[in-house]
This record gives sequence, C-alpha cells and structure tokens, in this order.
Amino acid sequence: MPTDYEQLERQLRALVEGETDVLANCANFAAFIASEIPELNFAGLYLAKGEDLVLGPFIGRPSCTRIRIGRGVCGKAFASDATILVDDVDAFDDHIVCDSASAAEIVVPLRDSAGALGVIDCDSPQRARFTEDDRRGIERLARALTECVNVRSLAREV
Repeated sequence: MPTDYEQLERQLRALVEGETDVLANCANFAAFIASEIPELNFAGLYLAKGEDLVLGPFIGRPSCTRIRIGRGVCGKAFASDATILVDDVDAFDDHIVCDSASAAEIVVPLRDSAGALGVIDCDSPQRARFTEDDRRGIERLARALTECVNVRSLAREV
C-alpha cells in the first residue's frame, strides 16, 4: 500500500504546530519520518555548516557526522539542489557507507525561501525501495517542515 503523503503532511504540521524549539521539532521530524515511512533503517537531517553537511537529528544506527558538500549522495543532492533517488547504493559512484545494511537511499534538499539549508536523508535495507511517489512525498514533507520550523537557525550559511 503506498504511503499517503498528503495525510503525513497534515500530521507533521499538527505535530510541530505551536512548538517553537527548532531542535525538538527537527528531532520529532526525524522520528515521524522513521515511524511513518515503511522499511527505513535511517531517517534524518544533515545541515549545511561551512563546506560540510553536519549530522542533525536522526533515527538509526550511528552515522557519518560530517559529509563534504559535493561528496556522496547527500553532498551531491545538496550541491545540485535536486533530489537523488538511488535504487542500489553499491552502484552509486562515490557512495559513502555509514551503515552497511543500507541498500537504497533517497536524499531530498531542504531549503526555505532564503535558500539551501541541508538535506533529508532516508535509507532502506531494501534495494529499489523508493519510488517517484516517495520522492514527491518527501519533498512535500520537506517544504512543510521549513514552512513550519525555522530550520535555518540550526544551519549556517554556506
């Protein structure tokens, strides 16, 4: 059964509504994604700080703390300001292994009206896990997050 991203957006907005603490909202966002999108072994944020993306709130095994912009799936998605959907991480040139159980990945740029902030990274142990519906849906959740939460206060300008 496909994920109902329209419903998830409504739930996300209700979850963060009225809470002003950005870190708490971003932590809840990661937990929400991990609990509502099936078959994930990692869900979290990497935020732009200087020339790197730095690990933010996440759910999963310990992960890479710092990724150079332009490197790996996260760094390339941020640098190109475009979602990258990877069916098989072993076939992706320059993939950075943070959890050897990950087989597929989707990385969605996180931006607000002033520009790029970081990325949302979701990994799955199932190859070809992510679809175009997931791409559109997670992009929708990214927009909702930045409309409701001042994520920029956690990230620094690149």
